[in-house]
Amino acid sequence: MEKIEFLPQDNVIWGRGILADALGQLHQHGIKKPIVFTVEPLDLLRRSFVAPNLSDCVGTFVDFPPHVPDSAVMRALEACEASDAKSIVAVGGGSVLDAAKAVSHFHQVRHGTYLPIVALPTTLSGSEFSHYFGVTETTREIKFKRSYAVKQVVPKLVIVDPELVRGTPRALLLSSAIKGIDHAVEGMRLVGPDHPHAILAASGVRRFLGVLSRWPVNVETEVAIQRREVDLDALLQLQLAAWQCYFFPASVVYGLSHRIGHILGGTYSVPHSVTSCITLAPVIRACSSFYGEKLRIFNEAESGFNAASRLSAEIEGVVSRLGLPTRLRDLKFDRDRLPAVARLLVENYPREVADLGEDAAQKLTDLLEGLW
Repeated sequence: MEKIEFLPQDNVIWGRGILADALGQLHQHGIKKPIVFTVEPLDLLRRSFVAPNLSDCVGTFVDFPPHVPDSAVMRALEACEASDAKSIVAVGGGSVLDAAKAVSHFHQVRHGTYLPIVALPTTLSGSEFSHYFGVTETTREIKFKRSYAVKQVVPKLVIVDPELVRGTPRALLLSSAIKGIDHAVEGMRLVGPDHPHAILAASGVRRFLGVLSRWPVNVETEVAIQRREVDLDALLQLQLAAWQCYFFPASVVYGLSHRIGHILGGTYSVPHSVTSCITLAPVIRACSSFYGEKLRIFNEAESGFNAASRLSAEIEGVVSRLGLPTRLRDLKFDRDRLPAVARLLVENYPREVADLGEDAAQKLTDLLEGLW
């Protein structure tokens, strides 16, 4: 039996040049006394495009280190309490959006009410469409990124405008697109090819790969726009692809590529968007028997094995062409840490490790060695 679970997301507004009008209408969506969550590198974007259109903003909080440490979540929650904020406008990528969800959740724990979130995403991972978030626990002997799934914290309103991503650093923007593809592929883990996730995800992956295969090499986005090598519509196509890849997050369960990314990021501080560049294609190959014929939806191959091989090769080709990291050694990750990564995966994510099939423990060791 398959099913769709819908999230309590009221509106998604998208288009070129719609940001100011959409923000000016927040009161119509029940958004009152917002506090803006963002990070320092995005403060110019906030001041130029967000702040002028928020009539009753009560403050700004920018102290969000990567991977959402629990201490930053508590400081942000205290900022909400001190300003009497009634909502959050989150301007940023996955870490800012995860932090907003975490603060909304813990506000409910403390005060009995969730803070509604308006998401202004500046990357392409798709976190703005989901109820999942991670918080890195820093008081443990080994840091660990704890995963949560709280439907009530999914952003109430999402505003998608290419103006939000044109200034995102190239490596971050493009690697987050690979994270978006990861959502599409691993979302197939427990659903069939007739599930709406599969149909939309396949469309999203083709849209992503179609744009990325033509993306200029070694040029920041703003320079590429000035040279007319890309335009704002291409950016909007990437944003819409991210949405298609992550359209039904409450209906799917993600797999080993995501879990390896959680360990590499939360415990070892590998940039979250980069992890899928390194893990996704090898995991598709390693788990091809588990996925079986379902991956054919991405490329109409004759068999599941051929579909997995073709999809992983296409992803690897795009990652390599764009100059994104393909191995952990590219990030100067210590090879001696691989056994500890394997232990954390087996202890915390045994079902995902089991996707590797018979003799999963040895296959996991081999997989991680290959990633290095």
